Amino acid sequence: MNLTAAEEGKEYIIKSIETDDEELDGFLFTLGCYSGEPITVISHLKGGCVVSIKDGRYNIDRQLAEAIII
Repeated sequence: MNLTAAEEGKEYIIKSIETDDEELDGFLFTLGCYSGEPITVISHLKGGCVVSIKDGRYNIDRQLAEAIII
């Protein structure tokens, strides 16, 4: 399951990041978004969702949300 199907307010553990783009992989890693890390969906938006990773909140687009497998 990816982030687009996640329940709001529930904490999940990231299983993998499924993308062929190394730059995108690196960007997500700098946010603290990698396998084994907890992630919480704060809210779903039309174009993506707001997530909490470590101590930060980020607005990610739908493409990124679909690449994060939980």
